[in-house]
Amino acid sequence: MPEKPSAQVEKKYTGLRNNRIFILDTNVLIHDANAIFAFKGVVIGIPFIVLEELDTFKKEGGEKGHNVREAIRHLDALRQRGHLGDGVPLNHYTDGSILRVYKNPPNVTIPSLRSMHFVKDNVILQIVNDLIKEGNKVTLVTKDINVRVKADALGLDAEDYVKGTVTYDQFYKGWIRQQLPAQELSNLTHDSLLSLIGKETLYPNQFIITENEANANDYRLFRHLGQQAFKEVEPIRLLHTFEAKNVQQLMTLDLLMDDRVKLVTLVGPAGTGKTFLALLVGLVKVAYEHLYRKLMVTRPVVSLGADIGYLPGDIQEKLHYWMQPVHDNLEYIASQMLRGTEESLGFHKRERRDRKRNFRDRQEEAERQPERPREHHMVERLQQQGIISLEAITYMRGRSIPFQFVFIDEVQNLTPHEVKTIVSRAGEGTKVILAGDPYQIDSPYLDFTSNGLTVTTEKFKSQQIFGTVFLEKSERSALAKLAAEVL
Repeated sequence: MPEKPSAQVEKKYTGLRNNRIFILDTNVLIHDANAIFAFKGVVIGIPFIVLEELDTFKKEGGEKGHNVREAIRHLDALRQRGHLGDGVPLNHYTDGSILRVYKNPPNVTIPSLRSMHFVKDNVILQIVNDLIKEGNKVTLVTKDINVRVKADALGLDAEDYVKGTVTYDQFYKGWIRQQLPAQELSNLTHDSLLSLIGKETLYPNQFIITENEANANDYRLFRHLGQQAFKEVEPIRLLHTFEAKNVQQLMTLDLLMDDRVKLVTLVGPAGTGKTFLALLVGLVKVAYEHLYRKLMVTRPVVSLGADIGYLPGDIQEKLHYWMQPVHDNLEYIASQMLRGTEESLGFHKRERRDRKRNFRDRQEEAERQPERPREHHMVERLQQQGIISLEAITYMRGRSIPFQFVFIDEVQNLTPHEVKTIVSRAGEGTKVILAGDPYQIDSPYLDFTSNGLTVTTEKFKSQQIFGTVFLEKSERSALAKLAAEVL
């Protein structure tokens, strides 16, 4: 049977609730290596079987292995304060917590299932159950939904680890909407805008959509610059070809084109234009305005369940497969840019004739070698000229990236710590764009409230160099829009 913390440890505390115990599952420490320090005045329990699971993950690469090793280092450092089996102090002696490692029970009476994963879960549930029988108030903290369901079925208290998360109601969209009569909308001034907003808290670079209450397509868009200053956002047209298709895309272009805003998050479902607009502005800023040295594009590989090493070919071919959505957008943008501005991107008339002449030959070659990725000549040329860099996110740790326009896609699959690691690579003159769909997460330990994109947006919303837009309306196609709503 699990034992209570030793009296020697307990008597040092004046605020310790020694019968209030939180048992941490393995996935909590994988998610946040500092989770043991997130509680005050309670006993933090680590089952021995959790240590065994951590041991199996400690040699893994990536953020998972990093967090596991960091958690183990914390536990090793705590050994200097006493025996982990008896309980050791975590924070301060007053209103602090203690940590204790609980031995695996000799017999697991909770029915075991065939999978070893569920057997380990049942050992943890057994420890919780035994502690409750001793008269303790115990809560199992786990990010595994199925374990929480099993705990509830057994009458045990279980909850998610929610430190640093953002609820749906709290989620910051980056804009608010105000409806007005048509006459008031046309006569809107700075003073009347302030009166309209009233006492509502506005963050830097937050947008105000003032729209005709009878016609949502009749609107005026303002951006809060701070200190009760506003600017009206006018329609933006890039390269005489591209323009916003809705008001949220206009907000996006306004933030992306403003070089004073160094960090931008673009949040929303598929088809809203996040990737396309970021790549478009990136090419304009690098290839035309020459304000940045390079457009760097990367995305996490978590959704494949393996690193790019599992894909065929050399590193460029591996990245080609993984970056296919980026290639598709870049191809379209580059082809439109090429129509009227080919010389500025290094495409000469002779090269264009050669490309047309050899088009059929290239198609035949691709058919003979179907395993090779389709050649993207315009994107390859941009890469050769150093305008674009497509890189694996795995290799960004430890780098310094100055004077670049950095676009990171699918950020909803990154933890807040991973986002911190990447954004902190930004050097002087660099602008970082984070984009993703928090409703479509592939990581088993992340959700809408705890992923890096949502948390970063929440923590940066009061910063002058930050802006965000939540894009709602799909512009991909009528079919894509209907699929997003119906399926």
